Amino acid sequence: MLDEEQKSLFMTWLGEHGSSVMKVARAYTLTSEECQDLAQEILLQAWRSLPNFEGKANAVTWFYRVALHTAMNWHRKDRRRRLRQQPLLEVQALAAEDANSAEQCQHRDTVEQLYKAIQQLPQTDAALVLLYLDELSYGEMAEVLGISESNVGVKLNRAKKVLSELMKGESHGA
Repeated sequence: MLDEEQKSLFMTWLGEHGSSVMKVARAYTLTSEECQDLAQEILLQAWRSLPNFEGKANAVTWFYRVALHTAMNWHRKDRRRRLRQQPLLEVQALAAEDANSAEQCQHRDTVEQLYKAIQQLPQTDAALVLLYLDELSYGEMAEVLGISESNVGVKLNRAKKVLSELMKGESHGA
């Protein structure tokens, strides 16, 4: 693939699937600086991997696969540093007129609680939940994670139950 073609394709995919990069980065980090660093690492890996794209997967599943593998590797490598960090207190700004409304505060709290719960899941379950939240089909999730569609359903149901417990504040001993 020529550099200009590659750049054009990458920019198109980034426009279409860039939000998935931030979702994955946010789910695997504790601070906003760390989130930005991981997002940059994901984009760098996606750029480097683009010449190897064979067209066997569609763009969204390929982009997610790169993002999740990069985040999981990054998460594994930086474990010691993360143990010393404080959780992310701010959540992405919500687009609305009144930033101090009670409804938005409640929404921010719920989103923060959800991300904290997702971070407590095993990595593959966290990845599956992120794909589910981004409304990928079972087939697309299976393709990204390299598992069968029926396994996606089983794992997703289990992950939802654990997430529900975590969101209620119950401890999970997994």
